[in-house]
Amino acid sequence: MRIGLIGLGRIGAFHADTLAGLEHVAELVVTDPVAAAVDAVTGRIGKARAVDSPDALLASGVDGVVIAAATNAHADLIRAAVAKGVPTLCEKPVAGTIAESIAVEAAVAGSDVPVQIGYPRRFDPAFVAAREAVVSGELGRVTTVRSTTLDPAPPPAAYLAVSGGLFRDCSVHDFDAVRWVTGQEVVQVHAVGSVDPDAPAEMYADHGDFSSASTLLTLSDGTIGVVSNTRTNGRGYDVRLEVHGVRDAVAAGLDEGLPLRSTTPGVTWPGGPAHEFFMDRLAEAFRLELGVFTRVAAGEVDNPCTVADAMGTAWTAEAATLAAREGRPVTIEEVRAAVGG
Repeated sequence: MRIGLIGLGRIGAFHADTLAGLEHVAELVVTDPVAAAVDAVTGRIGKARAVDSPDALLASGVDGVVIAAATNAHADLIRAAVAKGVPTLCEKPVAGTIAESIAVEAAVAGSDVPVQIGYPRRFDPAFVAAREAVVSGELGRVTTVRSTTLDPAPPPAAYLAVSGGLFRDCSVHDFDAVRWVTGQEVVQVHAVGSVDPDAPAEMYADHGDFSSASTLLTLSDGTIGVVSNTRTNGRGYDVRLEVHGVRDAVAAGLDEGLPLRSTTPGVTWPGGPAHEFFMDRLAEAFRLELGVFTRVAAGEVDNPCTVADAMGTAWTAEAATLAAREGRPVTIEEVRAAVGG
């Protein structure tokens, strides 16, 4: 297969290496406005060749395209790919704003061109096992789900300025994991956020953003979801999920790389080294996700995360953003009604 890759920043460069490692990807066609980023990828990956624009890439005969560009470019790139009939995997979120996301959902609704939205935890083996434990009924009625994403260090200020904020950029991974593992939709959101007092204003305050947040989700069956996020977790990259039921409880992410230090005397677990970033903690999940996408593009399997499915996560992020800014609980129905979604 020939796969296109638009955007060669932090996640795009990582995807380039992962895609190049897939045996059935014969050629990787890449583009990015930053020449140094293009040179770095083509210089280390023999099967990668560069073109000068997304339009040129989509016209090059690729069998599928991965969009890893900035969030504010997602909507236009998805529409362009679908117009060219190119199966697409777009990194989360669907678009930079909820209005754009609604427009994308409408634009692809009648198309047979698959658009997969990238939520890699759906492919992490531990998260998959947690979902299977819920689906099988072995946990009994689920009472609480706890999901965590703690980054070791924030992205650059330029990225944060166009990210849409902590809830839309970071928390969405947890919102999606809670929805996917439980099979339930979020109906109401409480959220609080705080700002690192030592961070420059351009990092968070200038955008009305937060550096840390906690979100309480009420799911459609009454299950409670608890989500914790921060941009700065000194010990490492912490991604976990706990599912508690009336008969049993399970957890994903409790491995030797868990970035926690026990204060219980005599306890040495976890032994480390701690996960440093998503590139090591979620490497297998990304590999499986991209591998499944090539099969989606080939028409071999169903799309595991459609735009319509991902919109449930987008609505949750909108509700969390509003709840934190206004200091009150917000229902999904309220935010949908406010924008006509």
